[in-house]
Amino acid sequence: ITIEDDHPARNRQQTDKMLADSSLNPADRDLARKIFRRIGEAEAKVHATELGQVHFHEIGAVDSIVDIVGAAIALNRLLVGQVLCSPLPIGTGTIKTEHGNYPLPAPATLELLKGCPARSDDSGLELVTPTGAVIAAEIATFAPLPAMTIEAIGYGLGTRDIEGRPNVLRGIIGETADPNGNTDTVSVIET
Repeated sequence: ITIEDDHPARNRQQTDKMLADSSLNPADRDLARKIFRRIGEAEAKVHATELGQVHFHEIGAVDSIVDIVGAAIALNRLLVGQVLCSPLPIGTGTIKTEHGNYPLPAPATLELLKGCPARSDDSGLELVTPTGAVIAAEIATFAPLPAMTIEAIGYGLGTRDIEGRPNVLRGIIGETADPNGNTDTVSVIET
């Protein structure tokens, strides 16, 4: 990844062109572009504008681009048949954005999670960002942990210290079996 010293905010077309012109593996590039399109559609709806007019602020920053592209690469390398995700914890309170203070969950996050199970959390913190919401909404089916043989476990640790709880994203890879003897490799994401 080449990162310039200047990290400009990008609009959706710039982000899409950057990804389209990248040297990424086609499957990784296509998934990253699909994820960015989904967040662009949510932002367009929230801001009552056209997809072509969407300007990414925080989501156009280098860290969000790296998160989304990294997730696309990792998901394609895992070769899992299905990704399952537990209900996401939606915090309350407010968050400061370039547009001012917004209620949590942020409008784009809420739009992205439409149709996805979520659970209330009274931490007063943003526990699901638009980046996390779009990745989960795009790649996962929301379901409880199935009966499975666990093969690998991975943890991602956040940088914010949250009193009384870990700031952790956990991924579990395993194999499920149905009564007919068919198996699937499954990845489970939990926060």
